[in-house]
Amino acid sequence: MKQVEKMKVLRNEKIARSIFEIELEGNLVQHMSGPGQFVHLKVTDGMDPTLRRPVSVCRYERKKSTFTMLYRAEGKGTQLLSRKTAEDTVDVLGPLGTGFPTDGLKPGSRCLLAGGGIGVPPLYELARQLKAGGHHVTTVLGFRSKEDVFYEEAFREFGDVYVTTEDGTHGAKGFVTDAIDRHVPVWDRYYACGPRPMLRALETKLGTGGWLSLEERMGCGIGACLACVCDEKNGPGYRKVCTDGPVFPAGEVVV
Repeated sequence: MKQVEKMKVLRNEKIARSIFEIELEGNLVQHMSGPGQFVHLKVTDGMDPTLRRPVSVCRYERKKSTFTMLYRAEGKGTQLLSRKTAEDTVDVLGPLGTGFPTDGLKPGSRCLLAGGGIGVPPLYELARQLKAGGHHVTTVLGFRSKEDVFYEEAFREFGDVYVTTEDGTHGAKGFVTDAIDRHVPVWDRYYACGPRPMLRALETKLGTGGWLSLEERMGCGIGACLACVCDEKNGPGYRKVCTDGPVFPAGEVVV
């Protein structure tokens, strides 16, 4: 059940180049239903910027009524968000969207998680829940350069982690698909979130046995404005990333 709440900032810290980690507290957390959902943030009480900013949920703790997000401070809205400090508040609409499914997996399934850039955060809660469910987790993370890398050690808590950078300054030089070729020959289900070119490459390589989380600019976040629609792959229709997604079965929509 989505709601709007003024949530308290517990911390807001820079953890990589232009990447911030913010933790919020409030009752809205009790309505989060699984990994891969997102929230819509109003970063100021004024009218500029007008639109809310969609940000993925990285992890949440129902007992503490807290959740964490990571975001890239690059536009006016996220720059304003980066200036928030402890005890400030953020206007949050959520939780929104359809997340990653973890049902239907056989006990001890081998799960491949692939994330690129700011698409990495929603995979953290997924990895945590898969590990808790007794599954084997392998994570492949892709970044542009060493200064952009984050959460490498955090994911090691759940299984093997392989990192690639486009310029080779950290981990292996190349892309997540290169690391998968070298290190992950066998898997039962894959999950991915990142830029569209990365998702297309993964879908081409790995086929339809997985789930893709799409990154998309949004207006309302609740399916009314149609700003975030994507085409269905096998028909003339479209799907709304904010409500039908952001997670879709591989092969269902055009990425």
